Amino acid sequence: MHYLRLPTILFFFLATGVAVSAHMEIVAPPSFKNKKNPNANGDIDYSNTSPLATDGSNFPCKGYHKLLGTPAGAPVAHWKAGETHSITVGGQAWHNGGSCQISLSLDGGKSFTVIHSYIGNCPSGPGETSMSFRVPSDTPSSDSAILSWSWLNNLGSREFYHQCAPITISGRRRRGTEKVSFSSRPQMFTANIGNGCKTMETKDALFPNPGPDVTMNAEKAAPPVGDCGPSGGGGDEWPSRPGAQQPAPDEGSPELPATRGHGDSPNFGDGE
Repeated sequence: MHYLRLPTILFFFLATGVAVSAHMEIVAPPSFKNKKNPNANGDIDYSNTSPLATDGSNFPCKGYHKLLGTPAGAPVAHWKAGETHSITVGGQAWHNGGSCQISLSLDGGKSFTVIHSYIGNCPSGPGETSMSFRVPSDTPSSDSAILSWSWLNNLGSREFYHQCAPITISGRRRRGTEKVSFSSRPQMFTANIGNGCKTMETKDALFPNPGPDVTMNAEKAAPPVGDCGPSGGGGDEWPSRPGAQQPAPDEGSPELPATRGHGDSPNFGDGE
């Protein structure tokens, strides 16, 4: 019996493009530098599934938000305000799920406004997980919006995943059509990137301020710990320190927020 030497095995994986440990990434709409992005023009980041640097040096979007305004940053989807849309994330190392948020940036990545939070079971397993949600009807129209998927994994090292895709948004309706205005929605929560805020392993991150649209699928959730800072606010510029958010609830026996979707209806399903 012949055994392959270790270098030979590594060469096989590199030559065939097989990832040794693929985490998760947005595959639809495809993120910046994604192999499925038609505008990448061969400039592919095959480590796109990796978490952000632990010191937050490549926050946000692994730095790829700077591609906006270039051919590589051309929009890959057109969404309409007030309609239901979805994203699909794919990969193998799903780390027993966790909590994630869908956010939108309309200022080139300076701020990210949460439009839906998922607490627990996000992603739901290896392979592909699709999440549908409603884009608020008062979302400002933009030809250079950034769709953001952020993920705080349940199991493994304390990490923060943040991936982005360029999109356009149209069809904004008049103000006052939403119970919570777009400008009053919370900013995206961040942790585990050197900002003094951390999540607890084997617990689904309980966002201090998840916003008005939430899907709750957590059996064991816990608030973040450490210096997580005040709320980023609604519509203000992104805080100088990434991860600013409302303080965590008192430790001991935190209450989980009521599962809810748009308006007052409970939401146990796909986010609609």
